[in-house]
Formats: sequence, C-alpha cells, structure tokens
Amino acid sequence: MVIKQVIEVLKIEAQGILKLADRIDDNFPKMVDIICRSHGRLIVSGIGKSGLVGRKIVATLNSTGTKSLFLHPAEAMHGDLGMVGPDDIFIALSNSGETDELNILIPSIRKIGCKIIAFTGNKNSTLAKHSDIIIDVAVKKEACPLGFVPTASTTALLAIGDALAVVLINKKHFNSGDFKKIHPGGTLGHRLSNKVKDFMLTGKSIPRVPEGTSMEDAVKEINRLGLGVTLVFRSDNTLAGIITDGDLRRLIAKRKSIHKLTVEQVMTKKPRTVAPDSPAYDALNMMEKYQITVLPVTDSTGKIRGILHLHDILGKGDFKFNGT
Repeated sequence: MVIKQVIEVLKIEAQGILKLADRIDDNFPKMVDIICRSHGRLIVSGIGKSGLVGRKIVATLNSTGTKSLFLHPAEAMHGDLGMVGPDDIFIALSNSGETDELNILIPSIRKIGCKIIAFTGNKNSTLAKHSDIIIDVAVKKEACPLGFVPTASTTALLAIGDALAVVLINKKHFNSGDFKKIHPGGTLGHRLSNKVKDFMLTGKSIPRVPEGTSMEDAVKEINRLGLGVTLVFRSDNTLAGIITDGDLRRLIAKRKSIHKLTVEQVMTKKPRTVAPDSPAYDALNMMEKYQITVLPVTDSTGKIRGILHLHDILGKGDFKFNGT
C-alpha cells in the first residue's frame, strides 16, 4: 500500500511538470529578455510553501550568476521594501494568485517602478491582472489526498525556477570559470582553483610518438593509454601536432588506408595547448569552448610537459595528480 502511494505521488508530480512544457509560450522568452537587459536584481517574493520555494530559486540564481534577493511580503511592508529599486525585477510566487500578503505589496512595487512577473497557477487572479508578465505554473491536481496541501504545485514552481536559471546560464554565457569564482568552497570550485600541473599526466603516461612514425604505430600508442589521442613530438621534444580518435574516424569515413601514412599526413598541426601553471578553470573553459577533452601541456618554448584530460579536472574515478 505504501509503495503504491509513493508511486502515485511521484507520477502526479511528474505529470504536473510535463504539462508545464505544453504551456510554455512567448511570455517566457520575454521574461528572460527583460531580466538580461536589467541592471538591477531579481527580487523573488512569496509566502508559506511558495516562499520556501522562492528562497531555493534565489539560491540557484545567485549561484549561477544572476543577482537575486528573496523578499518576505510581510517584512517588506515593515521596512524591507527599502531594498527594492526601480531597476530591479519583481517575481511574485503564488499558485492561487490571491495571496493577500503578496497582493497588498504589489501597488508599492509598482510605485517603485519595477517590472512585475507572476508565477501563478491562476491566470485570472488578482496577482495576474496586476503583473506585466504571467508564467503559468498550474497543475491539474495536488498529490495530497486532501487536495489542498501544496505538493505538485510547489514542485512545478520549483521546476520553472530551475528552467529560468538554466536558460539564464546559457543566455549570459556563464561558464566554469565564473562558477569557480563564486563557489570557492565547493568540490568543483576547489578542483578548478588548482593549476594544470596538479592534474596533468606526465612521463610514460603521456601518449606520444616522434615525427616520421607510421600511423599503424601511432594507433598502437593511442590504444596504450586509452586517452583517445597521441601527441607527435620533434627531436627537441617540442610539440609538432596531435592525432585524435576523431582523425581516425574521418580517415575511415573517406575510405583511406592508414597503413601507408605517417603521422605528419594525419596530425593537426599547432593544436591548442595550455601551460603547466595555468589555472584549471582556464583549461576547462578552453575545452568547453572548442569541444575538446584533451589538451597538450607545453612550456613557453613549446616543449611537451604533460597532457590534460577533462576527466582529471572533473574528478572521474580516482582523483589524479601527475598521473599517479
């Protein structure tokens, strides 16, 4: 009986979120555009369960580069309204749209000059009628058997908040370097604060072959360490090029035999590189920007000092330092 009830609750809440996708309209991109053009903050307000969800939305927005503030409606009417400025954008959370404490606040917000956005399940409510943009977060029913405890509705509200945060991440080009700056204490932030030399593979852990090597031997070197690449080096240990699994796939697609080719005929010359003392977040940003997973590590003279894999930065499997 208990398992059946749990499954039913999860299905109701999941269906509530999925139905939201069918009702996303032009109001959402309008909201995103207004937020991106604003020089102020996002002020999120709600009371009760909606207020708790609002606090989480604010936390997510702040952690992903959108300055936000939670404003309790009751406290706002007793002085906290002084935190709100005309350049701010006010997002009001209310499933019914008839929350007295919130609706009483709206005229004061309007007088300050803020744009007002309603996240509500009632498009004909008082809140909706006094808002510039309405985001429909209605659900068919609550998961609560009594029908009035906020369950599916707060889940839907939280999902819309997450959707807004993710869209703003992409719109504002928020990247891993930005994440590191505002998460210095987090696990990823800690990793990204290290230097490339703390993660790079060195010595025999670097897949590499000298110029003039046959492609058949180069493939063996690629397979030896399973990084999907091999570096090509000159006699003075400077980097001449790189060969990747992708290069091999392209050769096969062109129906070219690799057996008579040398590495110089296949390699990418002057590949992107990173220095040993570069911050790890710079390397990660480069990988993201150019959609690559491996970077040769070279010094100022172009000599090979190591190789850096995306997984070593993000910590997949054992945490690696210098290949050990």
